Amino acid sequence: MFTVNAYAAPSATGELVPTTIERRAVGPHDVLIEIKYAGICHSDIHTVRGDWGPQSYPLAPGHEIAGIVTEVGSAVTRHAIGDRVGVGCMVNSCGECANCQAGEEQYCLAGNTGTYGAVDRDGTITQGGYSTHVVVTENFVVRIPEGLGLDVAAPLLCAGITTYSPLRHWGAGPGKKVAVVGLGGLGHMAVKIAHAMGAEVTVLSQSLKKQEDGLRLGADHYYATSDENTFTDLAGSFDLIINTVSAFIDINAFLQLLRLDGALVNVGAPAEPLPVQVFSLILGRRSFAGSAIGGIRETQEMLDFCAEHGIGAEIDVIPASKINEAYERVLASDVRYRFVIDAATI
Repeated sequence: MFTVNAYAAPSATGELVPTTIERRAVGPHDVLIEIKYAGICHSDIHTVRGDWGPQSYPLAPGHEIAGIVTEVGSAVTRHAIGDRVGVGCMVNSCGECANCQAGEEQYCLAGNTGTYGAVDRDGTITQGGYSTHVVVTENFVVRIPEGLGLDVAAPLLCAGITTYSPLRHWGAGPGKKVAVVGLGGLGHMAVKIAHAMGAEVTVLSQSLKKQEDGLRLGADHYYATSDENTFTDLAGSFDLIINTVSAFIDINAFLQLLRLDGALVNVGAPAEPLPVQVFSLILGRRSFAGSAIGGIRETQEMLDFCAEHGIGAEIDVIPASKINEAYERVLASDVRYRFVIDAATI
């Protein structure tokens, strides 16, 4: 074991503070990564504040990690010292269940090991990317292509793959009409990726205040959901709707915007239930689904796709001393579109 500098929450109510955390020694199949950048995800805030259940403290969050390999274990074959790499929302899984064997480790039947706040294989609690270094088994480390800056690549490890996976799974592409609900950290990536896939993209946001941004990022159309005419004018329009909002919305109203056999996929994770009227699904053979992150194979595919199409996150790089301020701004939707911590300031 060795210690590294980090920012961690001391409790569910305390602000994140500088501290040190322990990392395991580099084992035969492990990779030591010097973290360069770590994105701030809304789920970091939910987790450290106990919104999704009790946690063990102190807890260093962060699952959008980009850095450089500085040491590899004796049996490592996937990565070498000096490689540009990333770590996303999970750092291990059982590797044996049907889902893991299919390359869908995010749906591990035994439960994947989260990058922070999870029980690691040695019985300790995992600590995330708000730190200077992390040790991860090689199979859960992905390569960041040379065409992507590490700073703009970091949010792709969560926001990018969370939107890429359902867009790919539900067939976004030429001839398909895709709507993105919400233009935030997830939504802006969904717009960029769906556009690059060749779909016709519409943003559905509460207001038109981000309309200029949405069109610049690749949207073909932009509508305000606060305008009741939007739901009348767009009824039966979309093949796929990606809901990125982590708050209550009227799912039944949005289901009416789908074409025959269309799907509304939730990637936002509100704490409260989202009631669905069965007839909203029956009348139109519509689907209401959910999607998590992608597996490691798909995450690498996403990074390669983003490099090929010149896609990175829209970011605001901050020093670690501004993490608590950034949290409040995220909660107030005052960020365009992802805060990224410069790990050199930790």
